[in-house]
Amino acid sequence: MIQTDILIIGAGPTGLFTVFEAGLLKLKCHLIDALPQPGGQCSEIYPKKPIYDIPGFPEVLAGDLVTNLMKQIEAFEPGFTLGERAETIEKQKDDSFIVTTNKGTKHQAKVVAIAGGLGSFEPRKPQLENILDFEDKGVEYIIRDPEIYRNKKVAIAGGGDSALDWSIFLADIAQEVTLIHRRNEFRGALDSVEKVEELKKLGKINLVTPAEVTALKGSTKLENITIKQNNEEFDLELDHFIPLFGLSPKLGPIANWGLEIEKNAIKVDNTLDYQTNIPGIYAIGDVNTYPGKLKLILCGFHEATLMCQSAYKRIFPDKKYVMKYTTVSGVDGFDGSRKEAEKAVVKSIN
Repeated sequence: MIQTDILIIGAGPTGLFTVFEAGLLKLKCHLIDALPQPGGQCSEIYPKKPIYDIPGFPEVLAGDLVTNLMKQIEAFEPGFTLGERAETIEKQKDDSFIVTTNKGTKHQAKVVAIAGGLGSFEPRKPQLENILDFEDKGVEYIIRDPEIYRNKKVAIAGGGDSALDWSIFLADIAQEVTLIHRRNEFRGALDSVEKVEELKKLGKINLVTPAEVTALKGSTKLENITIKQNNEEFDLELDHFIPLFGLSPKLGPIANWGLEIEKNAIKVDNTLDYQTNIPGIYAIGDVNTYPGKLKLILCGFHEATLMCQSAYKRIFPDKKYVMKYTTVSGVDGFDGSRKEAEKAVVKSIN
């Protein structure tokens, strides 16, 4: 039996940052994730994707963000159960919870924080008759290594942030980038839309709107696609077609835990601490929902911070915690070397 203060289900950015905030409160954490490594989607799906809305980082690759978060929590020595899925949960008489994985590993904690992101997921595929024939032969739904597209002709379909961000990123790598969207308006960040328009003027992105891909053609691999625009069709020669229409999320076994679910997300009380309808179980990050919810990593960081404060009160109801800024108190483990250095200086002076 693995015992800890806070059991975190999901080792994506929000789950990892929870370890840091809990560590400041002297709370130990253990994380469960079905993936074989920490980082969630940032590690598994788009490690090379640039992220632009992390405070203090004008641009950071998703994989580098995970590396930095792992370094940030290193001193707090979290435990990990990786490659296993949280399957069942049982409440104990002492108000703690026992969570068992699909491989039978048992974990016990007073607080459970579900930070599972979108849960288990699969890409939404366009309804094209022979698309399965070209998967991994020119059709990709996820960009893991941008170098694959160096000096290649690439077409991206989609109107959200992923389609915009990857079009911008690949503009400096691919020989040719074509962005196709069925509407003239995009759903992504205004800044990204403006960058795409600017790159279009510079001749670095071909913007085709309103339009949609109607057919894929090729012999042993994808060779061209048919695009329908204004009721007319034309073929585009290319090496890769990347439809980025988002992911279909599934909560998996967590959906059977008695939690209040709304549109495949867990409802929480955002007026206080992001607790679910079951006291002691919290949901933070993309997995939760509440009025005004924004599915952003930085929002998950904020939710994790408030959740840890509430978790401390639940674990230690008779203790009063006085918040101290890390610039004053330091971070145990990280500031240890600094304190030792200060002692050495004092000793040398004496």
